[in-house]
Amino acid sequence: MRPALRIDWFPIIYTLRSYTLPAFRSDLRAGLNVALLAFPQGIAYALIAGLPVHYGLYGSAFASMIGALFSKSRAMVLGPTNAPSVLLISSFAALGIISQTAQQALLPLLLVMVGVILIAGAYMRLADLTQYLSQSVLTGYITAAAALIIANQCKYWLGLDIVEQGSTFFHVCRLTFTHLTEVHWPSVLLGGLSLAFYFVLKKKYPQLPTVAITLSLMSLLAYGLQRLEVPFGEEHFMKPAFTEGTLLTLPPLDLSSIGRLADVALAIALLCLLESMSVGKSIAARTGVRFDANQEMRALGIANIGCGLFSGMPASGSLTRSNLNLHSGAITPLASFYNGVICLIGALAFSGLIGYIPKAVLAALVTAIGLSLINRHAISIVTRATRSDAIVFFATLISGCILPLTSAIFLGIGLSIALFLRKARMPEMIEYQFNDEGQLTELADDTHRADPQISIVHVEGALFFGAAELFRDQMRRICEEPNLKVIVLKMRNAHHLDATSILALEELIGYIKENQRVLLVSEARKEVIRIFKKSGLLESLGRENVFADISMNPTASTAKALKRAQTFLGDKKVQVSIYVKGPDKPESQE
Repeated sequence: MRPALRIDWFPIIYTLRSYTLPAFRSDLRAGLNVALLAFPQGIAYALIAGLPVHYGLYGSAFASMIGALFSKSRAMVLGPTNAPSVLLISSFAALGIISQTAQQALLPLLLVMVGVILIAGAYMRLADLTQYLSQSVLTGYITAAAALIIANQCKYWLGLDIVEQGSTFFHVCRLTFTHLTEVHWPSVLLGGLSLAFYFVLKKKYPQLPTVAITLSLMSLLAYGLQRLEVPFGEEHFMKPAFTEGTLLTLPPLDLSSIGRLADVALAIALLCLLESMSVGKSIAARTGVRFDANQEMRALGIANIGCGLFSGMPASGSLTRSNLNLHSGAITPLASFYNGVICLIGALAFSGLIGYIPKAVLAALVTAIGLSLINRHAISIVTRATRSDAIVFFATLISGCILPLTSAIFLGIGLSIALFLRKARMPEMIEYQFNDEGQLTELADDTHRADPQISIVHVEGALFFGAAELFRDQMRRICEEPNLKVIVLKMRNAHHLDATSILALEELIGYIKENQRVLLVSEARKEVIRIFKKSGLLESLGRENVFADISMNPTASTAKALKRAQTFLGDKKVQVSIYVKGPDKPESQE
């Protein structure tokens, strides 16, 4: 087993010690390229989260800068992303926190809580546990989140003035339908043109910053239409940035608010972690550089605390920005730091121009981002692979549409675990017999045991708490046969015994003794014998009735158990073969 990687407190020091001018040039060029994408994306994600624009811009800047100081990944870029943004607005709506003022007051505390959870998890080395989360849950959740993103943008695209904030996909759709008589057709036209231009530009020139170009050109078009007296009012444009709030935001230390936000903080922390680990491991696989999951988890936690203190929003690992950073030639984590600095300078320098961006244009681009989240290939796999995967996917997707997303992700995780435990609780139990050559062979369903007084049962699978009752009931049915005297339980492939399975075995032993039968255990591994001994079950079975597994002689342990069985059968003799040096040199015993 490889040793766990040590978490470094300030890994950027090691980067600076060997930093060179060529590395600086490459990192700066990568940082500039990423900033051209991160700046408009920050605006879009703020709109998704229902926050003022400066939260997305500051979030993009400070998450990248702070994350780079504590990360070892040369390509990972932290900042606002789709899923946490839509989870944030959904969670606030579910909690009844509709007022934007109230949301902004609680957001710093929420982000600090998210950061603390992530940092604590990193030092507890929990990052690798994310691999046990079903892909069916993630696919269902992300698809539901994409639906909510698109639904939330309809009011901007249609130019509707809807004050009430919907908490679920169906709630948002209902609110939108009730206002369809108020559609602003110039906004619909402008949004459609923006979406079409974006997709054409992305297909023809994918290397260009398509989001920034589309925003700029379509904003100029809207300005020109306004000069031609097309009815575009102030309500159809974004508010100028930084008109609300200040840069430094201290979280309120309120125990009631902490309790109220605990579930939301846990859900956002889990989602940010999952997204970041997926991005980081994908990059590591392509670059061949080892990925330190717990180090990056701590960096993510510190970045979210920084976003909480500096008017940001939830930060996660961005797949698009990280890939662009890698392809742009980033050599060290400082490339992400430069990206953050450029974003901050751009936000402060061009904040006045944000007010010229039409809401319909931005809504169209956010819709495009939402559509990109719907992974048809992944949906096809999870709905066709197994029935359990399909159930988990549809349950998560449907609950994500009718319930708040925090409830959907926990429901999906719970259902996924329940279905897994349902599979794992079914140990395989096969009855065996010795053939004429002394070999153990499986007993077919339509045949009878050569000796009706002896049953050899092979147990394979997990005998944990979920399987204990089923195992006990199956064994009781075997023991009910009238001529049976001795049951030999082969346990080489029985794993994960716990207190529940030990109690089930103890109950089974009592039942067998009451019916004047004997239970013998063969092929018992060291771990099984240790558990039997510590729990006291070894005394209940009788030490002479438990036979340790002999790895070099697979059937020797069971053959010895059968020799022991002869002592309970009177004059009845059983032909057994004990392999001493290998299957070609048997030692027979009658």
